[in-house]
Amino acid sequence: MEGRLLDKSLNPNKLLKEQFVSNLTGSSMLEIAALSTIVPALVVLRKWSSGDNTRRDAAKKNDDKVLPVRKDWMQYFSTLAVDYLTVVLPVLLVFTVFAEWAYTCAISLVILIFFYIIFKRPQSHLKAGLSKLTSLRADVSSYRVSVVLVTCLCILAVDFKIFPRRYAKAETYGSGIMDLGVGSFVVTNALVSRQARNITSMSFRTALSSISPLVFLGFARIISTSGVDYQVHVGEYGVHWNFFFTLAAVSILTSIVRIHPKHCGVVGLLILAGYQIWLSSGLNEYLISDKRGADIISQNKEGIYSIFGYWGMFLISVSLGYYLFVDNSLKVKNRNTQVVTVWVLAASFWILAIILDSCIERVSRRMCNFAYVMLVFGQNFQVLSILTLAGFISYEKNLVLEDAFNQNMLGSFLLANILTGLVNLSVDTLSASSFSAFMILSVYTFTLCMVTGLAHFFGVRMKFW
Repeated sequence: MEGRLLDKSLNPNKLLKEQFVSNLTGSSMLEIAALSTIVPALVVLRKWSSGDNTRRDAAKKNDDKVLPVRKDWMQYFSTLAVDYLTVVLPVLLVFTVFAEWAYTCAISLVILIFFYIIFKRPQSHLKAGLSKLTSLRADVSSYRVSVVLVTCLCILAVDFKIFPRRYAKAETYGSGIMDLGVGSFVVTNALVSRQARNITSMSFRTALSSISPLVFLGFARIISTSGVDYQVHVGEYGVHWNFFFTLAAVSILTSIVRIHPKHCGVVGLLILAGYQIWLSSGLNEYLISDKRGADIISQNKEGIYSIFGYWGMFLISVSLGYYLFVDNSLKVKNRNTQVVTVWVLAASFWILAIILDSCIERVSRRMCNFAYVMLVFGQNFQVLSILTLAGFISYEKNLVLEDAFNQNMLGSFLLANILTGLVNLSVDTLSASSFSAFMILSVYTFTLCMVTGLAHFFGVRMKFW
């Protein structure tokens, strides 16, 4: 009895918090496109306007080597603070206080970038020419950091009323900006994966060892959430399943079924097509129903069956990563060719997402259907395409914020989850005023950026494999 009272005291509003993120229908694709414009646009503008700081090291071929940061600590953290004020804080504002102004903010930033290129590019090229550091690999690094930053912000913001409900994960069909999180992680990892680089020397035993941290984190999440009676939306993945198990399952399948990256795209499309036919034949009704049996598959049906969709997504991403960065079949493979390819891919995926959503089946992250996969690709390549605009004006530096998160992506994400849990267990997020919520989110994001920056400053990297 005492144990039950203790659990209840740790999270007395568990049921209310679960209901707060349930039965949602998501946002519109147009608003998702607007939000996906704001984040990379802010990064691009900050790069163009930033002073001399830490040089970019994210574009180097071997990203496993962490170079020590030799900058003065005052200069380093002041620059990091400016990065926070010009990138993270504006994103936080748009996702909360200025949510109704998302379209206006997106259009304003696009116009600002347009005029910046017109007036600054000729002068920039006369002085220095295109920077050698503005490669597509560097843009992909920036894109991966953008995904992590937005994800870390949203996982806590969603628990406050200041965060629009349409941005949160949809219950069955439809898509909020948060629905794209897990898909974006799959795409970002696949584009730069060993498979995309055509490195096949890893044995199956080594592959299993490499996913062991994900399995460990998956079980750790189950134990920790049940231990403190933390709110969990069962309809998201199932009773026991979670994000880490999905990533681990995709890695295992990719290791067992080894496919040359040239053919991964075709195989991925076939898997998605077959899975979509299965969904349309009645599997979708089973997955969105609230009925669950006693067996482990029925208990976690959303997480288990959606693996097919995420695996297809991963394989297509591997093929795209190989085509953009490794394949030498193109006689002319300069930056301009790559940038045009990225923009064409972004437009194509958006068109496919709209067609599939209208004609086949509405977007559903819960099932990871064909329309959802195309939406994830469209949104991700849109972000990447906007980040490629940074190369239009010469710059010789990377954002300190980017370098810090790029060095510790997993570490920063885990820290964000820990901080989110602590805030939820110590604050009644549902009754917090808009001002209190914004201040808490500001302190949370600032702390996350500073701790991640501190690890980068001292050359600390969390890497299990």
